[in-house]
Amino acid sequence: MPSPTLISLDAMGGDHGPSVVVPGIRDYIKRHGDSGVRFLLHGDEAAIRAQIARCHIADGVCEVRHTDKVVAMDEKPAQAMRRGKGSSLWNAIEAVKTGEAQGVVSAGNTGALMAISKLLLRMSAHGLERPAIVASWPTLKGVTAVLDVGANVESDAEQLVEFAIMGEAFHQAVHGVAKPTVGILNVGSEEMKGHEAVREAAAILRDGGLGLSYHGFVEGDDIAKGTVDVVVTDGFTGNIALKTAEGVARFISALLKEALTSSLPAQAGALLAMPALKRMRQKIDPSAINGGPLLGLNGIVVKSHGGADAKGYGNAIRIAVDLARSDYLTKVGANLERLTAVLEQPASPVTGEATESAQ
Repeated sequence: MPSPTLISLDAMGGDHGPSVVVPGIRDYIKRHGDSGVRFLLHGDEAAIRAQIARCHIADGVCEVRHTDKVVAMDEKPAQAMRRGKGSSLWNAIEAVKTGEAQGVVSAGNTGALMAISKLLLRMSAHGLERPAIVASWPTLKGVTAVLDVGANVESDAEQLVEFAIMGEAFHQAVHGVAKPTVGILNVGSEEMKGHEAVREAAAILRDGGLGLSYHGFVEGDDIAKGTVDVVVTDGFTGNIALKTAEGVARFISALLKEALTSSLPAQAGALLAMPALKRMRQKIDPSAINGGPLLGLNGIVVKSHGGADAKGYGNAIRIAVDLARSDYLTKVGANLERLTAVLEQPASPVTGEATESAQ
């Protein structure tokens, strides 16, 4: 019988701590079954066990490791690295470092999670400097992976290509697409559009022999259309796009609610349309796509939204389990090795011209 998948949880992270983390476990089990997954919870043992009893979670599913030390949501990353040892966040990540757990989920301080994860797990080889955060974006065709959405404010061409490699592997592992298509977010679809970094990255993806299904440049409206499976951009642009989309979704929801409750005929129409409205709500429900993995680390780390409910936290757990059970890390490593070979070859993949040493 195969060994269970062990997921380490920062039970004190986020706005609600154990009162969402433990119900999140229950939600995951309800939706996906026990399926050989076990959980290692770090934090206040009394509070955690009270929630386990309240949620009627079976014995043996959860193990609790007590600590009364917590990284605050507003604590600066440098302070968290200096003073965070022994905290629920630190201990949860350390369980992945030692190999005890196959993945970690935290709804806690994003900067601290990234800093401590990088310190303990280190980056994957091949020169990666910082993790990238990926968001699963609902579209007309399903889900599109968008990265980076906040970890790297500026990104050069090589980093954008690394995002493409990691995003492709993520989409295969979590969303089950055998050969995801990849596009680079730009101000236009024409090859001459955009700044130097996106044009250089496009040339590498198009001509570098990396084996990715590269579509070309995509524009902002292509994300919601689902034009490609993976959209690559820098963290500054990606974060603005993500928060803009979230704001528009809330705006449309508010307008729709106002319209459907404005009169008795409108309310009657809303009752008739209720099944379709529920499907729409499920499609754009943030809980259904909660969970942003930090890609590029030597380990599986998933960031849950700090204000996520139990359903959302359960989805973040699902993403961690899917990644832990996939060959994501192996595939990323192999593709990054190919990228290194492309960048080191005598002929430039961008210009196609031989370097001076090769002439």
